[in-house]
Formats: sequence, structure tokens, C-alpha cells
Amino acid sequence: MNCELAHERIVLAAYGELPDEEIHALERHLTHCSGCSEERDQLQALRTLAALNPIVEPSPNLVARSRLRLEEVLDALPPRRWYQRWSQRVLNNVSQLQNAPVAATLLLAIGAGAGSLGGFEYAQARAAHAAQLAARNQPAAAQPAALRTPPQPPAPSAEDVASISSIVQRPNSNLVEVSYNELVPQHVQGSLDDPRIRQLLMLASEDAASAGVRDDSVGLLAAECRASGGCQAAGVRDALMVALRYDRNDSVREKALKGLEPYVTQDMRVRNAVLEALLNDPAPAIRTDAINILEPVEADTSVRQVLYSVANSDRNPQIRNVSRQVLSRVPEIQ
Repeated sequence: MNCELAHERIVLAAYGELPDEEIHALERHLTHCSGCSEERDQLQALRTLAALNPIVEPSPNLVARSRLRLEEVLDALPPRRWYQRWSQRVLNNVSQLQNAPVAATLLLAIGAGAGSLGGFEYAQARAAHAAQLAARNQPAAAQPAALRTPPQPPAPSAEDVASISSIVQRPNSNLVEVSYNELVPQHVQGSLDDPRIRQLLMLASEDAASAGVRDDSVGLLAAECRASGGCQAAGVRDALMVALRYDRNDSVREKALKGLEPYVTQDMRVRNAVLEALLNDPAPAIRTDAINILEPVEADTSVRQVLYSVANSDRNPQIRNVSRQVLSRVPEIQ
């Protein structure tokens, strides 16, 4: 038995899913392989620590959102070549030959039964949720139209939101309407300083499914930061820094950079994020904006070193020239 196969069987053995005849082979391998034996001990210690915490069942919305993200990642994977598929098929066939046919049949039967039971329970939970929504809305429907007020749902948690579908700001108004999806699509309306709206905007800034939603959410968060210090709210500044570092859309990163500009002189984390953008961002316009944003703190040692490095060795001549111009405005650091 090689170490790669032993690693797979260590996990199965830890959860009691490894057949007896394979357990003996695994134990013989662990007797002579200190690396695999250490991995087995670490896994057992991890299970012991995990057992000290209560088991929390994930909400249906978290499961749905996780499946959507998993599908996005799987769709982004490059297709495997023919020889990779052929070798994987051979390995699967060999693995199947090593297992007892009766055990394999039992596992298939158990899996099918568990899947059917899970689907039945999920359908029941969804029907109960729909019935609760109908019962909640029924009294409001019985009231006269003049007395009705639009219900305001409570602030959603990250586990309750599957995705953000749209963000609309009313013209000449501070009101923002965010539509988000649970098992049943919902929407909430409020001003930009409403904690519910801020939380949904921060969730939308990480929506991998829609660049437009990310662009709208980051744009609103950045505008609020520049206008009234909205970045003081918990998590807003961090959301903009994550967008600046990792978002693939140039427009989203540029808006995040603009939103962080007022804080480059007071927050070292923001300064470091802007320096990373200057060094690594693929868009020359964003790197140029980063140089201009760093100008008020150009006397800082780390900023000065980055500007010198960019001015002398960057591949982009425009970036080199802008860096030199910024450095030339301060005689004491020439």
C-alpha cells in the first residue's frame, strides 16, 4: 500500500467506513510509515476537538447558496483530457474490484434510501415554510387598502441569503431597494445607513454569480464612505478591501479603491491594500489612481520604497512616469 492510498483509507477508518480486511492492511502500513501514522494521530485529535462542540444543522438557504457556489467553481474548472479520464476510470475500476460486491450493493442501497428520505424532509420543510408565509400575509390582506403598510422583514443573516439578485437606488433619494433570494425571493427597502441594507450590500459585494450586482453594491458602499464616513460601520471597509484585492472586474476594483481613498492616511490596513493594488493590479488605470491616492502619505517608509521600486523597474512606462512625478514633488525624499 502506498501513502496516497493510505491517506484515503485513514479518513474512511476514522469514520468507521473502512472494511475489516482493509483495516488490517492499513495498520500494517502505519506500523512502518511514520508520516502516515502521524497524519492518523492528527485526524483523531481533530475529531476529538470537534466532538467537544455541539453539532449545528445548516439552514436550507446556506445549503442552497453553497451548492450554487460549488456549481460555479466546478463550471470554471478546465475540462480534463482524454488520458486523464481514462486513468481515473481505471483507478475506479481497480478500487471497485478491491471491495466486496455485497458491501458495495449495501452502500448503494443505503445512499439511495438516505437521498430519498432527505428529499422528502426537504420538501416538507419547504411546504411548511410556504404555509407560514401565507399565514403571515393573510391578516394584512384582510385590512382595508388605505390602512395597509408594507411589511418590513427582519435583518437577514448570511445563512438566510442565497444570493443578491438586484440593487436599485431611487433617483434623487437616499432609498435603496435590494432584492435577495432565499428559498422564496424577497426584497427589503431602506436608506443607506440602515443596517439591513448595509449587510445586504456587503453580501452582494461577494456575489460571484453577477458582476453587475457586485458593481452596484461596491459603488454604493464606496459612495457612502466618501460622502459621510459610512466606512466606520462594522465590516464595510473590510468588504471594500476584499473587493479591491480579489474582484476580477476592473470597475468593481476601481470603485472600491475610490471608496477607500479617505482612509489611506489613518488606516494602515487600507494603506497596505492600496500598495498591493499599485504593485499587483492588472489594470494600469487602477495602479495610476493608487499612486495618486498614496501621495498624501508618500513620506511613509513603505510607501516611499514602493514608489521608488515602481519608478525604477516597472514595465509600464506610464506607471514609471507617474511615480517619478509624485517623488519629485517632495525634495527631501529625492
